[in-house]
Parts: sequence; structure tokens; C-alpha cells
Amino acid sequence: MPRELPWMKISVVIPTIDAAARLPACLNALIPAAVDGLVREVIVVDGGSSDETAKIAEAAGAKFINAPKGRGSQLAVGAKEARGEWLLFLHADTVLGEGWADEARQLIEKAKYAAGVFRLRFDSDDWRAMLIAFGARQRSRWFGAPYGDQGLLISREIYDEIGGYNEAPLFEDVDIIDRLKRQKGNGAIQQFSTYATTSSMRYERDGYFARVFGNAVLFARYRLGASPEELAKAYR
Repeated sequence: MPRELPWMKISVVIPTIDAAARLPACLNALIPAAVDGLVREVIVVDGGSSDETAKIAEAAGAKFINAPKGRGSQLAVGAKEARGEWLLFLHADTVLGEGWADEARQLIEKAKYAAGVFRLRFDSDDWRAMLIAFGARQRSRWFGAPYGDQGLLISREIYDEIGGYNEAPLFEDVDIIDRLKRQKGNGAIQQFSTYATTSSMRYERDGYFARVFGNAVLFARYRLGASPEELAKAYR
């Protein structure tokens, strides 16, 4: 069993809203790293679930807290609560693959990158899901522009230095990456080889390419200055 140093401890922050169906798999993927001592704590930040999310989190040994609904605000509240020297932000429907902890250790020890994200994959064998995930990986690799579904591992020091998550209802992931790159450079983010497998439910519900198009329109409006609050009304 590897001996972890205090500065290597990770706090995992997971925002939830009615996540009972997906949260167990997300939490189970963290168990080996928790047993090894790399993960110090798991904080589930809930935005008002009406299902069994709280019971699942507490049964797994996670700390369960409440926050105003909205991924940005939930992530910000979770980060304030966290005690680890490193922060790992995960979506509740994201499952990290085997080997993620080894790559996290390497990033921390080498201190070559300011942050790390995982390789996106959907929990579907549909060719459209695989194509969209491939595009997301290339976007992350060549442009340093990952999605929130890919997770974010970042030191507490750098997180605080760039101002952390804004309490925005949408595009909180884009905002924090923009600030990270401005302050630390375009090559500040490492893309791990480990996959983060996330739910394809919204794509299957709306249609894969319809969803991609809709997201692209919202993103373009965001870049043109529309407020996240306004855009969130059009996002489902």
C-alpha cells in the first residue's frame, strides 16, 4: 500500500440533484483511492434532491451538505467545505476508470501541470456517442477546453488563486478553465489517459446531433455575452 504524504490528500466534490440512480457507481470508483489514503474525503453537495441521494451518500461514508441549486454554486460550496490540499470535482453521473489514482499521484508529484482532466467516454456503444466523445477528447487535447463531465483535479492553492468556481447556473466549467488558462497558460491542463465514463441519457433523449447543436448554440451565445442565468432557462 503506497504511503501518502499530507500534501497529496484529495477532497472529492460531487454536486447532485436527484442522483440516486447514478451516484453509487461514481462513489464506488473512488473506494480504492480512499482505502489507499489518497482520497481524504468525499463531499456530496446537494441542490434539493427528492430521491435517495442523501441516504446513498451517507451510507457510502461521504459528507452530505446542502447548497442553493445550480452546479456552480454547489461546486463552490463544496470547495469551501473541503480540507484536502487537492480538489477533484466530479459530476454524479461520471465514473472514473481504473488507474485514475495513479495518474493523479503522478500529476501531484511532478507538479508539471496546474490541473488534470480525464478522457471523456459515454456509457453507450452507439457510434454517435463514440464520435461525440472522440471530438470532446480532441477539443481537450488540442485546445485545452475540457467539459465538466471530464472531472477536474486541481490544487487548492491554484483553485483559490484563480478565484474558484463562480456561482453560475451554466458554463461554470468553461469559466473556471478560461481563468485557469489565462493565469497559467494554455498548456496548464493535462489530459489523463484514464477514462471518465458519463451518462448519455440527455443525448439519447434529445437526439445526439440535436443535443450537440443545441449545446453549440448556447455556447456561442455565452461567448457573445449572454448571461449564464439567461442561458440556463434554455438548457435542459
